Amino acid sequence: MLLASALLAVLATLSLRRWEASAQRHVHEQARDMATMCVEKIEAALLRTEDESLVSLRRAILTPEFSAGRPHPVQAWLRATPLFDRAYILSRDGSVLYPSQWSPEESAVFTALRAEISPGFWERESRRHVPLADGVALLAAFPGGSPGPNLAVLRLSEPELRRGVLEKTQAGLGGQSLLAVLDASDRPVFAARPLDRAQRVVTVPFGETLPTWRLGLYEPEGLSPRDAVRRQATLFAAVFVLLLGVIGVGLTASYRLVRRESEMARLKSDFVANVSHDLKTPLALIRMYAETLEMNRVPGEASRREYYSVITRESERLTRLIDNVLDFSRIESGAQRYALMRRPLEPVIHDVLDAFRHPLTQAGFKVEVSVERDLPELPLDADALAQALANLVDNAIKYSGEGRRVEIRAGRAGDEIRLEVADDGIGIPAAEHARIFEKFYRVGSSDTQGRRGSGVGLTLVKHIVEAHGGRVTVHSDRGRGSRFVLYLPLSRGMA
Repeated sequence: MLLASALLAVLATLSLRRWEASAQRHVHEQARDMATMCVEKIEAALLRTEDESLVSLRRAILTPEFSAGRPHPVQAWLRATPLFDRAYILSRDGSVLYPSQWSPEESAVFTALRAEISPGFWERESRRHVPLADGVALLAAFPGGSPGPNLAVLRLSEPELRRGVLEKTQAGLGGQSLLAVLDASDRPVFAARPLDRAQRVVTVPFGETLPTWRLGLYEPEGLSPRDAVRRQATLFAAVFVLLLGVIGVGLTASYRLVRRESEMARLKSDFVANVSHDLKTPLALIRMYAETLEMNRVPGEASRREYYSVITRESERLTRLIDNVLDFSRIESGAQRYALMRRPLEPVIHDVLDAFRHPLTQAGFKVEVSVERDLPELPLDADALAQALANLVDNAIKYSGEGRRVEIRAGRAGDEIRLEVADDGIGIPAAEHARIFEKFYRVGSSDTQGRRGSGVGLTLVKHIVEAHGGRVTVHSDRGRGSRFVLYLPLSRGMA
C-alpha cells in the first residue's frame, strides 16, 4: 500500500504539472484570440473612418481652387477631419503642392517616402500606412489629379485616434482584463483603465493600419491566467496532499488495527492456555485426593479431613474459575444481567473471606477487616459483587510476594460506599494501570511469570462495578503492594 501510495503521488504530481502547462497554454490562446478580435475591430473602425476621410479629400483635391494653386480646400478638409493633424500633397515629379512651406526635415521625409513608393502605386487608387518618427502616416494615391497623379501624406492624430477610434471600439471589451495600445517604443498610447501593477498576458501586432503598434492584454495583479492556474494547481495539490494524508491515516489505522487484532489473537491464545492450566491443576488435585480416599490409603482421620478440605477448596477454586469464564462469555455476548436489590454489604465481605479462609490460613496471610458501623443498604447483586471481591482477594494471594497481608475496608464516602482491597504484594507498575482492566491482558513483568491467571479477573471486576453504577480505581507501584477501590452508589434503579 505504501508503494501504491508513492506511485500515486508521483503520477498525480506529473499529471498536475502537465495539466498546469496545458491550462496555461489554453488560457494564453484564449487571451490571444481575444486580443486578435480587438485588433481586427480597431483596424476595421480605422479603415472605415479613413475611407470616409479620403473620399472627401479626393473631392477637395479635384476642385478648381486646388488646381489653380489655391490649396484652401485642403485646409478646410483638415479642419473638418480631426483624425489627421497634418497633411502633405505631393506630385509625381516630386514637387510639394501643399503646404506652401515646409522644413528641411519634412523635405527629407518626403524624399524617403517617395523612394519607397513603387511606380504602380501612382497609377491606381492605393493606400499604405508607414511609421514615422513621431507617429503613423497614411499614404494615399489619387491618379486623376492635375497636372498628374497626386500623393497625399496624412499623419494620424493620436488624441483623435484615442478618442474617435480606440475608446469607441474598446468600450465594453475585456471584462476584468485590461486592453492597451502600445506604440513602437512600448509606450501605452491608449488604455481603458490604469495599468498600475497589472501583468501583461499577451501582445498582438496590428496589421497594415498601425505598423509597429501592438495591442496588449493585461490582467490585474493576482488575477492573471497564470495566477489563476497556479491557484487551481495549489488547490488541487492541497486536495491531493489531503488525500495522501487520509490514505496515510487509513494505513496507520489499518496497521494499528491489524496489530491490535494480532495482539488480541495472541492474548486469546494465552487465555486458553492459562485457563486450561488453571482447570487442570485443581482437577488433578481433586482426582489425586479422591483416588487416595477411594483406595483407603489415608493414614488417619486427621489426614482424611485434610484431604476432604483440599477437595472442597480446589472445587471452590474450580467453580470460581468456571464462573469467571462463563460470566466473561456472557459479557462478551451482551447476555449478562444483574439483579440489583437493596442489601447490606458486610455479609458479602464475610462470605468471600469464609470462602478463602483455608488458602489464606495455609499461606500465612494476616487478614484485616474494617467495616464502618451502620452502613446503609445499597442496590447490589450479591453474587456478582462477591465474585468481583473474590477476584481481588484471589489476586492478592497470587501476587503476594513476601508481604502476607490482605486488608479489606468498607465505609461511606458521600453518596457512595467505598470498598477497598489492599495487599503488600509485588505491586503493579504505574505504566500498566491503564491496561490491567483490558480483557486477556496480564502485566508483562518477570514477577508475574509462572503465576496462574486467565487475564479476565480484573475485566470482570470493572464490568460488575460499572453495572452497579460505580467505578473502580487502582493505587499501586512495583514492590509496594496494590490497593483497589470500588465506589458503589447508594441509590440506583434496581432490576
